[in-house]
Amino acid sequence: MTDLTDLTISESLKKLKAKEISPVELTTAYIEKMKNNDKYNAYVTTTEDLALAQAKEAEKRYANGTNRPLEGIALGIKDLFCTKGVRTTACSHIIDNFVPQYESTVTQHLLDDGALFLGKLNLDEFAMGGSNETSCFGPVVNPWSKETKLVAGGSSGGSAAAVAAKMCAAATGTDTGGSIREPAAFCGVTGIKPTYGRCSRYGIVAFASSLDQAGPIAKDVTDCAILLNSMAGYDAKDSTSSKVDVPDFTSFIGKDIKGLKVGIPQEYRPDGLNKEISDYWDKAAQILKDAGAEIVSVSLPHTKYALPTYYVIAPAEASSNLARYDGVRYGNRKEGNGLDELYINTRTEGFGKEVKRRILIGTYVLSAGYYDAYYLKAQKVRRLIKNDFDEAFKKCDILLTPTSPIEPFAIGDKKMLENPINMYLNDVFTVSVNLAGLPAMSLPIGLSQNGLPFGMQLIGKAFDEETIFKTAYQLERGANFVRM
Repeated sequence: MTDLTDLTISESLKKLKAKEISPVELTTAYIEKMKNNDKYNAYVTTTEDLALAQAKEAEKRYANGTNRPLEGIALGIKDLFCTKGVRTTACSHIIDNFVPQYESTVTQHLLDDGALFLGKLNLDEFAMGGSNETSCFGPVVNPWSKETKLVAGGSSGGSAAAVAAKMCAAATGTDTGGSIREPAAFCGVTGIKPTYGRCSRYGIVAFASSLDQAGPIAKDVTDCAILLNSMAGYDAKDSTSSKVDVPDFTSFIGKDIKGLKVGIPQEYRPDGLNKEISDYWDKAAQILKDAGAEIVSVSLPHTKYALPTYYVIAPAEASSNLARYDGVRYGNRKEGNGLDELYINTRTEGFGKEVKRRILIGTYVLSAGYYDAYYLKAQKVRRLIKNDFDEAFKKCDILLTPTSPIEPFAIGDKKMLENPINMYLNDVFTVSVNLAGLPAMSLPIGLSQNGLPFGMQLIGKAFDEETIFKTAYQLERGANFVRM
C-alpha cells in the first residue's frame, strides 16, 4: 500500500478531489509519522486533536463541493508564527508559555484556504542561528543522519526536517539571512524566500525587520508554488507589505526556459570551494543549458562585504526588536530588587547565549559614537550590494549559485560552537539576497560522497518569483533528486 505521506501536495489534492483518499486518512498518516519520528525533535508543540477536527471539517467540504485550494492539507508551522490559542515560543525560555490571542496573517491565509495545522516546529531561538542548536528545546536532528547526529540547518531546521521526514505535507519558514534556504539544502527539500514585502510579517515574532520574510518549505517546486499562492498578498497590518499583485505561481510550472539567461556570479566561486559543490554547480548549469537557457558570467563585486554588513544590520535590528522582552508586559519574569534588576534577571535567564551575543553586538553598533562608524556605513554598503544585483540583472534573467558552501555537520561540532564566526561563514551565499530584498529558492541537486544532500540556489529579480519557479522546475526535473 502506498504511504500517503509520500504524496506531494499536488498529488494529495488530486486524490482528495477524486475521493480516492479522505482528509482524515491523510492527516492520520502524518500524525503516525510524527509519533514514529519524534527522535528528530522537529515539533515543540503538537495539535493532533485540532488537526483531526479540521480534517473532519474538510471531509464535509469535499462532500458538499465547497472545498478550498488547500482543503485537508496538513502543515507544520514554524514556532515563530503566532497561532491563536496555540503556544508560540520562538523557542526561547523568555516566552515559552506565550499563547497568542490572534493569528499571523500568513497562517490565517493558509487556514482560510483550507489547510490544517499539525503543530509548531522547532527553530533556532528567535531565528538566530544556522544549525538549529540554539533552541531552548534542544537541536533538531537531520533525518539524513546516519551514525552521527547531524544538524538540520537553521533557523527553520524543524520545518525542513519535518518535511524531509514526512511529518507534514509542507511547512512555513522564515528567512532573515538564509533560514529557509540553508535548512532546505541540508535536509534535501525545497524552500523559497520570496521578495521582501511579498508575504506579510504581521504576527511573526520579529528578528530583523528589514530582512525577515516568510516562505514555504515543501517536497518539491510545485508544492512551493501552491503554498506561496496562499501565503502571499498585501496586508494593511504590515507597513512593510507591498501592494503588488500575486500571480498564480503554479501557472509557471512546466514552462520552457529557452533563451533565458542564467548568470553565474564569479565571486561565488572562491578559492577552496568544496569540489563536490563546485561540480554540482557545473552540473546544474549544464541542466539549464540543455533545457535551452544561456549561461553567462556576471560579477557581484561587493559580495565580500555581505557577511560583515549583515552581521551589523541584523543584530542592530534584533537589539531593538528584543527590547520588548523585559519581564514587565508579557513573557516570563524573574523578580529583582527594583526595575533594573528585574530587567537584568529576566533577560539573563530568559535569553540564550547566541541571542545575548547578537543583542550586545546590536546595542554596541547603535550606541552613541559608533552608530555612524558601523550602522550607517553598513547601510551604505547594503545599497552597493543591491546595486550589484541590479547591474547583474541587466545581463541575465536569474542567478544560479550553491546554497551552502558545506554539507550538514555534526551536532555539537566544536569548530562551530567555539567560534561562532565559523557558523556565520556558512551564510556566505545567502545573506546578500536578504540585504537586497530579492527572492531566492533552494532545491536539492544531488548527494555528496557521504550520502548527504547538496542544494542549489536560484536568485531572481524583485517580485519575479515566476522566473524562479519555471527555472527551478526545469532544474528539478533534470537533477531527478530522490527524496528520502
